[in-house]
Amino acid sequence: QVQVAESGGGSVQAGGSLRLSCTASGYTYNSNCIGWFRQAPGKEREGVAAIYTGGGSTYYADSVKGRFTISQGNAKNTVYLQMNSLKPEDTALYYCATDEGIWPMTRIQALGVMAPADFGVWGQGTRVTVSS
Repeated sequence: QVQVAESGGGSVQAGGSLRLSCTASGYTYNSNCIGWFRQAPGKEREGVAAIYTGGGSTYYADSVKGRFTISQGNAKNTVYLQMNSLKPEDTALYYCATDEGIWPMTRIQALGVMAPADFGVWGQGTRVTVSS
């Protein structure tokens, strides 16, 4: 059974940085897709960044390109989201999500967007608050 757990949220002033961590376990496949979504109050869940652990392919939403970096840790199923130049509009509950194999990344690359329905396992979320 695949499980994920996030950590690293917090409060920061605009222009600051935070790093979120996600550790996944229980996969059947050797390489999988791990992503970060966020949801602000009153807004839909938005896909922020994703990585395929088999080859390092990545995706970023336009809203975070150049500011956020998704990367793998030394442990293959540990993924980090480094968030720099944070803005008040980045304030949200951030979720780590995953699904097995390359299929989610294939869909992301074909559609140009991360769809929540393509990720079957979700963490509890970690809150990020950016003050102006």
